[in-house]
Amino acid sequence: MIEGPRPRLTTELGLMSSPGLARDAQFWVALAAGPLVWGALRLLGLLPPRDADLLVLAQLILLRPLVEEFVFRGAVQGWALGTSWGRCKVGPLTAANSVTAIAFAASHTLTQTPAWAAAVLLPGLVFGYFRERTGSLLAPFLLHAGYNAGFFLLGPSAGS
Repeated sequence: MIEGPRPRLTTELGLMSSPGLARDAQFWVALAAGPLVWGALRLLGLLPPRDADLLVLAQLILLRPLVEEFVFRGAVQGWALGTSWGRCKVGPLTAANSVTAIAFAASHTLTQTPAWAAAVLLPGLVFGYFRERTGSLLAPFLLHAGYNAGFFLLGPSAGS
């Protein structure tokens, strides 16, 4: 294996491993938060109806998070982090993360009500935080897949 600096595009897109992820307590707390929130919303009767077969669930839990994380946290946030304005921070959040999360939430208006699209802003910020913390798309993808799984598996069926 040839060692040396990673190609810039690979680094910008976050296409690398994340070796310390399994020992990252913040990651595990964030991963547990999604299903816990969805479970609480289900108990309160606040989740919209869903009805999907296994193939649709696989697409929603695996394929969409993979594509969305590559586009938003990989391409958009990676590009923005390469700019001086994108690296500006307020607390733990960079401008790159904030702008990407807003674009991520806005994109959800194509398939969801405005209120539900707005609700993905906070998870988008969490995904972006872990993209920057680890330098990789692995953590945001796992979080996104876990949050989608919690939503679609814990939500009420259309018949409820």
